[in-house]
Amino acid sequence: MTRTLSQTDRLEGALIGMFIADALAMPVHWYYDTLALVRDYGRVTDYLQPKNPHPDSILHRSSYTPPNRSADILHDQAKYWGKKDIHYHQFLKAGENTLNLKLARELILHLDSGEEYSTEKWLERMTVFLTTPGTHNDTYVEEYLREFFINRSKGLPLTECGRKNEKHIGGFSLMLPILITSGDSPNHDIEPALRHLALTHGGDGMHRWGSFIGLLFFALLKGEPMSAAVREAAKNSDVNLNIDDLESLLDYPDNTVVGMHYSSACYVDYAVPATLYLALKYQDNPEEGLIANTMCGGDNCGRGAVLGALLGAVNGLDGWPSRWLNGLLHPPPKRGAVKICS
Repeated sequence: MTRTLSQTDRLEGALIGMFIADALAMPVHWYYDTLALVRDYGRVTDYLQPKNPHPDSILHRSSYTPPNRSADILHDQAKYWGKKDIHYHQFLKAGENTLNLKLARELILHLDSGEEYSTEKWLERMTVFLTTPGTHNDTYVEEYLREFFINRSKGLPLTECGRKNEKHIGGFSLMLPILITSGDSPNHDIEPALRHLALTHGGDGMHRWGSFIGLLFFALLKGEPMSAAVREAAKNSDVNLNIDDLESLLDYPDNTVVGMHYSSACYVDYAVPATLYLALKYQDNPEEGLIANTMCGGDNCGRGAVLGALLGAVNGLDGWPSRWLNGLLHPPPKRGAVKICS
């Protein structure tokens, strides 16, 4: 007998799904060699602690030199940058989230604080979190944050510090909490979420795919089947997406589709269709969906946040195994009623 899901159940499933997917994928984040992924971790079905060496790490090619103290966001992690084989999330524990989801959690706490949301208040909170030593223990800080704080060090207003032409799927982890918070609103307005996204992830590509994800998410909240919801969102947005082609891939192995047909990298024009493939294939089996996403490697954390939200909206809170619900080290707080403004 099919269980009728309430909108509250769908929203709660979506919210925690983001965090589950990120924590599950975290130890094998940015493994592009999936044979090495299996060699080092096996089939990932539970939260695991990352370990060094990370054979696909390119942290040795990354650098960040803050021009002044206001841009110091690496703190005691700076000494690991420029070194080979360093895992991006080397100090995180099993069930812990990456920095993007830690920021998403800060956003949810801000939305639930009783203060009226505003872009300025959020950016001030984000700035304090990232410039205060000890607020997190993740080694990697993504490009969008590095550029944000370089711009801040130049004296730009916080609302002008974000990247103007971003293209990484990880940015949606900071848009989804606004969509989820807006989920209780009868008109399901996606514009506040898009404005929030543009604070750090500007550009036509992010706006286009962000609009699509918002339309898809709200269609799923209404109980529409995944395929119909994807078609409706594509029809009402500006994305270049052939749903028939996407569904024709569902019988292929996951690593063939995500990694060969669609790149497993972080760029939205490939990463979002790869995520939709997994959402369509595993819409009725969210547990296997997140495992499949994890085992596809690449930016599985970035894809995972979106996939977890979509599958959670379809299956609700009970769609997630209790071991994953109970194993999150820092689960998201319960949602509160918040007024979103520009």
